[in-house]
Amino acid sequence: QVQLVESGGGLVQPGGSLRLSCAASGFTLDYYAIGWFRQAPGKEREGVSCFSSSDGSTYYADSVKGRFTISRDNAKNTVYLQMNSLKPEDTAVYYCATDTVLGCDVLIDFGSWGQGTQVTVSS
Repeated sequence: QVQLVESGGGLVQPGGSLRLSCAASGFTLDYYAIGWFRQAPGKEREGVSCFSSSDGSTYYADSVKGRFTISRDNAKNTVYLQMNSLKPEDTAVYYCATDTVLGCDVLIDFGSWGQGTQVTVSS
């Protein structure tokens, strides 16, 4: 059974940093596409970053390129999202998501996701 547990969210000032973690169980990271999407109140889901299952390549939304970095520790079956230079518009609930079939181009439609972790960027 696929389980994803996110942690690391919180309140941070603009320009600050946070690192989100996603502990995965019930499957092995190597074989699944896995990434992060976010959803702010009243807005649609936005794919943020993703590891492709085919070749391990990474995807970033234009809005976070150069500021966010996705990484993973296969030994710990954990994926991370390092978020730097945070902006108020990054405020959202961040979800870790995975899928056995879909690719990173449809990250927001992945079939399994965790409970989410709140990130609030405010002074």
